[in-house]
Amino acid sequence: MGTKFGTSLVTPFLFLLLSHVVFSTTNDGLVRIGLKKMKIDQKCHMNRRSNANEQEETPGGPIRKYHLRGNLGDSEDTDIVALKNYMDAQYFGEIGIGSPAQKFTVIFDTGSSNLWVPSAKCYFSVACFFHSKYKSSQSSTYTKNGKSAAIQYGTGAIAGFFSQDHVTVGNLVVKDQDFIEATKEPGITFVAAKFDGILGLGFQEISVGNAVPVWYNLVNQGLVTEPVFSFWLNRNTEGEEGGEIVFGGVDSNHYKGEHTYVPVTQKGYWQFDMGDVLIGGETSGFCASGCSAIADSGTSLLAGPTTVITQINHAIGASGVVSQECKTVVEQYGKTIIEMLLAQAQPRKICSQIGFCTFDGTHGVSMGIESMVNEKLEMTSDGVHDAACTACEMAVVWMQNRLRLNETEDQILNYVNELCERLPSPSGESVVQCDALSSLPSVSFTIGGKVFDLAPEQYVLKVGEGVAAQCISGFIALDVAPPRGPLWILGDIFMGRYHTVFDYGNSTIGFAEAA
Repeated sequence: MGTKFGTSLVTPFLFLLLSHVVFSTTNDGLVRIGLKKMKIDQKCHMNRRSNANEQEETPGGPIRKYHLRGNLGDSEDTDIVALKNYMDAQYFGEIGIGSPAQKFTVIFDTGSSNLWVPSAKCYFSVACFFHSKYKSSQSSTYTKNGKSAAIQYGTGAIAGFFSQDHVTVGNLVVKDQDFIEATKEPGITFVAAKFDGILGLGFQEISVGNAVPVWYNLVNQGLVTEPVFSFWLNRNTEGEEGGEIVFGGVDSNHYKGEHTYVPVTQKGYWQFDMGDVLIGGETSGFCASGCSAIADSGTSLLAGPTTVITQINHAIGASGVVSQECKTVVEQYGKTIIEMLLAQAQPRKICSQIGFCTFDGTHGVSMGIESMVNEKLEMTSDGVHDAACTACEMAVVWMQNRLRLNETEDQILNYVNELCERLPSPSGESVVQCDALSSLPSVSFTIGGKVFDLAPEQYVLKVGEGVAAQCISGFIALDVAPPRGPLWILGDIFMGRYHTVFDYGNSTIGFAEAA
């Protein structure tokens, strides 16, 4: 679950959602959950086995082949409902809690690890009045817990208490699952949401209260054949199917070729190492020596460090809010920075030597994705996250990259000033011209030695139709400080283009072109 996005030109919030599901299962323990895409209401204030497991080595790393027993698509339990949709921003599904099962619509979120739904004891939050509420008195399998719990997401917060009950996922019943009954949902974030709660598919390391996640219990209780789940998000706006999650395996109908797998480097999120980020086939100069990334089904867009996101938005002609701090730094100290770089000064120490930053080489903007991940996150900074320091650090990276191209001083300063003008607004959104998509460059990410491309029509979200249509850049800025950052969040824009396998058993994550 990530940050909310918005623009004054279109829907105020592009929330990070999954959409309505139907369930089916086969006799081998595989569960397919079909995701449905919901049309975004622009008036809304809201803005995701196998009988053979082969392995072979490739230049990009290990490749695994998962093949289903039979054709999941032939299941009589599948109920596909055609929904009108013009924007690939919402994917969510349905589960049951209790006996008999009380139905709830939830986000299937690989960026968090708890299950929560509104409680019948939620009396004073407006959001609870608009959504289904869990009633423990109506369940014969309810067990009282009562331990308090609170979660702070990038776009809202909930608080309540733990309870325990059976949870139905597809036709599988997870017994004695700990979950949170939300009694407080402050603000407007969840008021107009199309979902009731969130089902986290991250690791237990980031689970509030150290509650065992639903996915762990699906595995531990022997309800799935293999400890693997996979996402297919349909980005075809004309398609009736919104997508599917397969618990226990992979549906080979929804990807082409083979998956490229990389190891999970830090459990919590599904985090892995990512290589260079390319803009139009050329290096951005930021992740050439490596970055970290997470695959997050609960985030609609694609988030990354402000430095390179600004470069991307400049390259695609996205318009943001002018950063006066950035332009001031370039105007007053641009030539000095270039001279220091030419004199072989250490780039990471330049801003502290000039006086913008208070320490050498480890400064980063402290902006956590979720406070629940690690409330005691070790910071290498001294807490001074001055805008001028951030602007200076970005300018150094940009100038260093242009110097490699043997550009003149004037060319470099003009380029950096243009990037300053492309800095996004505080909410992170940028807008591009809809009629310019065919001329925009591709943006690519190197994972496991393989380059994964995103074409303009894949990284731009179009909202509305005709002359009222607006095109939103799928790239938004999010700065996470070391040691956890810099961190990229590959949300639905990336996962829609690339079928994603979450291999819990081998602690790896795999990507293949979606079919």
